[in-house]
Amino acid sequence: MATIFRSEEMTLSQLYLQPDAAYSTIAELGELGIVQFRDLNPNVNAFQRKFVNEVRRCEEMERKLRFLEGEIKKDELSLTEPHENLDAPKAREMIDLEAIIDKLDHELKEINTNADALMRNFNELTELKYNLAMTQAFFQDAQQIGMNSSENILEQNLDSVDQYSTTVTVGMKLGFLSGVIARDRMNGFERMLWRVCRGNVYLKQAEIPQLIEDPLTGEKIHKTVFVVFFQGEQLKTRVQKICEGFRANIYPCPENSNDRRELAMGVMTRLEDLNVILRQTHDHRQRVLLETSKTIRTWQIKVKKIKAIYHTMNMFNNDVARKCLIAECWTPNSQIQTVQLALRKGSELSGSGSVSSVLNRMITDEQPPTHHKLNKFTQGFQNLVDAYGVATYREINPMPFVLITFPFLFAVMFGDAGHGLVVTSFALWMVLKENSLKNKWRKQEVWTIFFGGRYIILLMGLFSIYTGLIYNDVFSKSINIFGSSWRVKFGDETLNKSDTVILEPTSYNYSRTSEYRQMYSGAPYPFGLDPVWQLAENKITFTNSAKMKFAIIIGIIQMGFGVFLSLWNHFHFRHYHGILVEFLPQIIFLACIFFYLIILIFYKWSMYDGKDATSAPSLLIHLINMMLLSYPTDPPSSTKFYSSQRALQTALLGFAVICIPWLLVGKPIYKMLQKIKQENLSTTTMNDQASNDIEMNTHNNHHEQVDMSEVWVEQGIHTIEYFLGCISHTASYLRLWALSLAHAQLSEVLWHMVFQIGLSMNGYLGGIASFLVFMPWSTLTVFILLLMEGLSAFLHALRLHWVEFQSKFYKGEGYPFVPFSFKTILEETPFDT
Repeated sequence: MATIFRSEEMTLSQLYLQPDAAYSTIAELGELGIVQFRDLNPNVNAFQRKFVNEVRRCEEMERKLRFLEGEIKKDELSLTEPHENLDAPKAREMIDLEAIIDKLDHELKEINTNADALMRNFNELTELKYNLAMTQAFFQDAQQIGMNSSENILEQNLDSVDQYSTTVTVGMKLGFLSGVIARDRMNGFERMLWRVCRGNVYLKQAEIPQLIEDPLTGEKIHKTVFVVFFQGEQLKTRVQKICEGFRANIYPCPENSNDRRELAMGVMTRLEDLNVILRQTHDHRQRVLLETSKTIRTWQIKVKKIKAIYHTMNMFNNDVARKCLIAECWTPNSQIQTVQLALRKGSELSGSGSVSSVLNRMITDEQPPTHHKLNKFTQGFQNLVDAYGVATYREINPMPFVLITFPFLFAVMFGDAGHGLVVTSFALWMVLKENSLKNKWRKQEVWTIFFGGRYIILLMGLFSIYTGLIYNDVFSKSINIFGSSWRVKFGDETLNKSDTVILEPTSYNYSRTSEYRQMYSGAPYPFGLDPVWQLAENKITFTNSAKMKFAIIIGIIQMGFGVFLSLWNHFHFRHYHGILVEFLPQIIFLACIFFYLIILIFYKWSMYDGKDATSAPSLLIHLINMMLLSYPTDPPSSTKFYSSQRALQTALLGFAVICIPWLLVGKPIYKMLQKIKQENLSTTTMNDQASNDIEMNTHNNHHEQVDMSEVWVEQGIHTIEYFLGCISHTASYLRLWALSLAHAQLSEVLWHMVFQIGLSMNGYLGGIASFLVFMPWSTLTVFILLLMEGLSAFLHALRLHWVEFQSKFYKGEGYPFVPFSFKTILEETPFDT
């Protein structure tokens, strides 16, 4: 608990590492994750550091492993995850690992190259097979082709297949081109042929029933066989260019039917041979990938660790004279012994046990990093605090208090037991299934945010159930568990005489005799709001008054607690002057005005009941009159609460006014006295200095005067900010009331305007209508009330903690402790699943 309340004490250490033992030592420290190394070469280019070649080799291995992983996923093979934590490999193992990965990369690329070449050949032979078969059918089915030219008309009948290639008219030979084209380009191809050739060609086409793989994209597409008949070399050239433009594959087709038959038989034989070779290539590829899939995760982890080690070693200084590497690191005081054991173990593993590494603790004025020991439950709440600013070293950490106050303030604004139950169920599902959901949808930023804050959402849901029961609000409806305590004085006779009656709160009184209570009133409702208020027309008036006062009470108590936390900081840092010149004026001012307001609220609740509603004094008017020193006797809302109220409030106001100059001049005067004291001490030891030293002191005194002016300005700003902030921050807590009202009214509107449609009908029709309207009502409830309103309440609760609460004691000027840890590195760069 101490390390959560305040950060751990840190030490800056200097490590003297033997070059042979440096790798194994850093590997041991990476497994522990307890040291944060400093970069001792900030001005050295990354490409000029000592171990840049090793880092490049690791990056090259990572590239090859990504390629292998992509090929494994392409074949839909499962990857074997290592079941235990793998230690970082030794430095000499890097060569063997690099050789294995390079061999697999080369072998798989060669397999892919051969497979692609074989597949292209197979696809071409498949297209040629269909081209020959369908072209043969074209020639057998055709009986007559008429083709118009610019000079004459062909009127010759074609009697046989061979006559296509031998028919001559006006001394010209009739030729043809056959090929295969993608089906989606066929219409454009046909139109282009007709326009360019001016209708002097004849086109026949047939679709291939089998899907053909596109060599460029690798996708299987539908293709069509075509044959174009033309006359003359000029048309042939045009047809060839059009085929090239539409990426049509042109295949040779013999003019003689016997030659076509022999070519088709040869194609079939080659296809059978290619099928056998492709199956063997695929089986070999599967065997290689299957073996790789079993160890690729292990290799990836090892390469990441090797790269991290060499990247860390690039941050060290190389002392040539001492023949060692010098490193500087921040370490928690509680882990110093562990670091020394790791240094000793690293030296033993490297075989240089005779000369061990040395740890030297350094003394420095530099501010150490902030480190809190956290777990998965407290991590989310600490992230909320760190989003505002990381705590200054050894400063009070607000997280232990935010852990409770944040979900509570959220629930005050969100207070609905039904909605809280839905939120709790969602968060409980994430908590119970966190192991299976941890790596799921991690690339979705919204899901990552929700999952990271699952424990925050769980507490927000539980607190919302509690405040919802206090408000007696469940999906905008009240529940009557204990029976209403409301009693009325009249019976049926009074109801028969008038259409409307007023239920006066004077009947709700349990301070009378037992006989009176039995006749006219009941005991107070045991828990929360009496459900009878759900039927009252002035429900909002009553709940608004109560929620507004609750908001003010909660806000003032939390602000006062924040001021008291600043007292602990003063004691810890031994700023005892801060107690006198900062804490006392702040807490006295807050108590004289705002704590006094809380006392008046409870006094009014205890001394006035419903029958005094019209004559009870107004708290707001009394607070204004207190500031104006005005105490009128009329109207009743301005009358005094108690005797001697004027004298007490005048005294409290006087104390509050005195606190303003107290806070304004207290700290600067203390700084001036400290300055005079230091000058007197330095004067007694510098009487025999030369004139040049005197001039230097004059310059330094002028510099100190500038610093004092900054102290006055800073303290003036701090004073104005605090005293005006007490007023504005108290008003800011009224958002607890405002958002609670908005959430309750939106919930009630959705119920009456949507779900009430089905409930207002009777019989089977009502059941059907309720079933139909349930979906839109639940959808609007989730998206508007749970998501939008929940996000609004979350942001407002966050602002109340960052501004109104933490500003009283929290500076947040530190920087986080980021240890060198293999676990953190692997979590920040997870593998794709």
